[in-house]
Amino acid sequence: MTIKLIAEIGSNWEGDIELAKSHIKEAKKSGADYVKFQMWRAEDLYNLDHPEWEMIKKSELTENIALELKKYADELDIGWFCSAFNPKAVEFLEKIGVPLHKIASRTSTLKDKLSLETIQKIAETKKNTFISMGEGGNKGEILELFEEKSLKFTYCISKYPTEDTEINLNEIINYDFFSDHTKGITISIMYAVMRSKITKNEIFIEKHTQFENSKGPDSTWGAITYKELKELSMHVKRIEKLHDFIKY
Repeated sequence: MTIKLIAEIGSNWEGDIELAKSHIKEAKKSGADYVKFQMWRAEDLYNLDHPEWEMIKKSELTENIALELKKYADELDIGWFCSAFNPKAVEFLEKIGVPLHKIASRTSTLKDKLSLETIQKIAETKKNTFISMGEGGNKGEILELFEEKSLKFTYCISKYPTEDTEINLNEIINYDFFSDHTKGITISIMYAVMRSKITKNEIFIEKHTQFENSKGPDSTWGAITYKELKELSMHVKRIEKLHDFIKY
């Protein structure tokens, strides 16, 4: 059993490619196995009068920037992938060789005009895919698009930040992927301990990450610092070692 940590950079790179690289470097140093970004077009998801429109538009991940960041992550030997919000983004991510896909809660509700086509395009890749349904959605309809083994559902509550008491600890242990939007690392550690007691599967923990002076749109979303990520990494490595002593 292994526990994989995903540093969700989201929009906290603030449209600055050098800052994005700093995130990747710190995530690697802090023990993350993957960094995750998001590929979307601002016009598809937000109104022009959004109060943070300028930052949102600035944080669009273009293909050229994504390719440079993927190459940089490869140099550092850390996994790199994205949540894609349109079919063209999926095609591009496949072209540059991402190891897996993540479908965001917003996409799984099919409320955006390109959501269904995006999910269909991801299903065609037959790669391991994690899907969040924190905002609802038709699980049966989505399952029909995927080969059973390639799709894994994520425990996710789409509230930023999520209160500790809003996490259903009896339910969370049924999932191999936890997208944790609570503050700090306590709930992530609890999940790792509880899930590792009942499975030999590889499990994933995703946390939004930020620098202490971050001004990105995702900086208030229960994001943790890289110091906290390093601490979380130390804990999960100990949990992995203790797992060898569990008798099933």
